[in-house]
Amino acid sequence: MLRAVSFLTVVGGAREPNNRTFWWFPVVGALIGAALAGVSFGASQLWPPLVVGVLILGFDLALTGALHLDGLADSADGLLPHMERSRRLQVMTEPTIGVFAFAVVAVVLLARVAVFADPEVAPVSFVAIWAMSRTLVVVVPAFASYAESDGLASAFLGGASGWLALWLIPSLGLLIAVNGVIGVAVVLAGVAAASLVVRLANKKIGGFTGDVLGAVIVASETAALLVVGLSVATGQ
Repeated sequence: MLRAVSFLTVVGGAREPNNRTFWWFPVVGALIGAALAGVSFGASQLWPPLVVGVLILGFDLALTGALHLDGLADSADGLLPHMERSRRLQVMTEPTIGVFAFAVVAVVLLARVAVFADPEVAPVSFVAIWAMSRTLVVVVPAFASYAESDGLASAFLGGASGWLALWLIPSLGLLIAVNGVIGVAVVLAGVAAASLVVRLANKKIGGFTGDVLGAVIVASETAALLVVGLSVATGQ
């Protein structure tokens, strides 16, 4: 578990992942979500909703080292423009960002702040959604090819298994308990967003990379959050 914690967060220092690291991703995701829920509860006692939303977002980025957001930015720059496949992989390794990354990241961050700032959104939903996103990301390698010969994710790909999708069950149960039947739509939105990212990566670069996995995490979380926000806004 400590390897998963150190890989997904800035806590625990540097630890080499192994083929069992993936199995702990959903648990670590739930812990991150619980931390965000704690920030939401504490900050809401002191600041107005918009400030609370910004603080939750900032804490999430700080705790994860913005690793997944960086993956989203790199994936946007590598997968969305028109270019050759070899050039796409090269762009995704460059430290700079382009207009596609800027636009996608800006929209995603604004959407997340908007939902985080809504006082009607139950913070416990974050626990389920963050566990769900880490569940989805560990399932990807069981159904898609790795687009690189070597990379950050290569060390634990051998631990990937479609059975890890069973971790979606407790996430779904918690979301239904908190949000009612809309919890099903929340999970479906997360799965759809993750599938869209992986499908695009398969088409453009022939598989996934570590950056694509980061994009899967952020995209699935954001899609799920938007459905939760929509259900609150419409009183569903």
